[in-house]
Amino acid sequence: MAIVAIRTEIAGSVWKVLAKVGQTVAEEEPILLLESMKMEIPVAASEAGTVEEILVEEGDVVTEGAIVARLKV
Repeated sequence: MAIVAIRTEIAGSVWKVLAKVGQTVAEEEPILLLESMKMEIPVAASEAGTVEEILVEEGDVVTEGAIVARLKV
């Protein structure tokens, strides 16, 4: 098994964390929602796996390319 880092594609604030540690997610399933310029941007799983770690909380501000979660695939 490998650990895959989930990164943001845009800077913004974490509006809502949708997944929980231990949850199984499908490829392209949203892990969390970012708010940037009054738009909701989903941050999705790059491949199917189990959420190993969530590194942010709702309200956190993140930069482009920040690691926000890790999946075990």
